[in-house]
Parts: sequence; C-alpha cells; structure tokens
Amino acid sequence: MTKRSIGPRTLLYPHPDLIIGTYDASGRPDAMAAAWGGICSSRPPSVAVSVQKARQTYANLVEQREFTISIPSTDYVREADYFGIVSGRDEDKFAATNLTPVKSDLVNAPYVGEFPVVLECRLLQTVEIGVHTQFIGEILDVKVEESVLGEDGKPDIEKLRPFAYDSMRQEYYGFGKVLAKAFSAGKEFKK
Repeated sequence: MTKRSIGPRTLLYPHPDLIIGTYDASGRPDAMAAAWGGICSSRPPSVAVSVQKARQTYANLVEQREFTISIPSTDYVREADYFGIVSGRDEDKFAATNLTPVKSDLVNAPYVGEFPVVLECRLLQTVEIGVHTQFIGEILDVKVEESVLGEDGKPDIEKLRPFAYDSMRQEYYGFGKVLAKAFSAGKEFKK
C-alpha cells in the first residue's frame, strides 16, 4: 500500500486527554489540559507529561515538584477543553467551570473532584525536549470513583468513558467496543 508523506508532525493516535493539577506559589489551584503524556515506567509506576515553559503549570511543577493527573469522562469534554485554552495566570479555571479542586491526600496538588480517575504524582525528573519540558512523576496512588469500577474492582473503560484528542484535526473522540483481549488475540501467530 502506498503511503503519502505529510512531514514531521505531533501525530500519534490516540492522544490522551490528561488534566494536570498543581498549586501556584500562593496556593491557588490550577489545572491544565495536556495531550503530550502517558505511562513511561512500570517500576516505579510513572507517568510523563510535556509542558511548554510559558505555561503557568510549568512554573507550578518546577516550584511544587508534585502534581495530579485527572482523567475526565465524556461528560466533561467542554470543561477539559477550557482547561487547555486559558491560562491559570489569567483565569480561575475551577471557578469558571464550577468544578471542584480537591487537595490530594498524598501530594501538594489539587485534582478535579468530578473526574472519575486521579493519579497522585511526585516529580522524579525532568527532560528538556525542544520547546517542551517532560516532567516524569512517580505515581504514588491512583484513586477511582466506585461508580466506574467493574465487578472485578478494576476501572471499567465503558463506565469511565474517557476520550482522546486528535492533534491533526483538533477534535475529541470517544472509545468504542472491545476489539480483542490483549496478550491473547495474537497468540495464534506464535510458533
């Protein structure tokens, strides 16, 4: 099959929609939408998010060295989008969206009370990458609303209803049905 070059782009499918929660120097809660992020280590469990130096969240991360990541459901796509289009320097994003900043039990950072999943993280290291700095945080705990847990006690993606970001089209997408069981579907090719 023929493929057409579209040049170097920030293209990856899907991009997660992660909401980074931090406090500023005066203790005011802030939240920023970030699509440049994901799990980066199993041991210790760690997540990486990339933030530009011009962002308020960058300054907060450098100063506080702790943060949360809240995962919104599709019910909150407008609020999550808002967190990515205004600066915490100019707006109180929690007040504007009527969402609740909840102080983490384990780190000095807020999370979004209405979002069903939160990761509480302590900064392990930073990596300078072009116009972004990658902040790598150890996940100290994951808190999940009871309502999105399955009978097995694990988060159920159909109840959670997260969404993904398409950086090329600048659109958000939901998830569909289960396609196959991981670490099982490909076994037919094993020799």
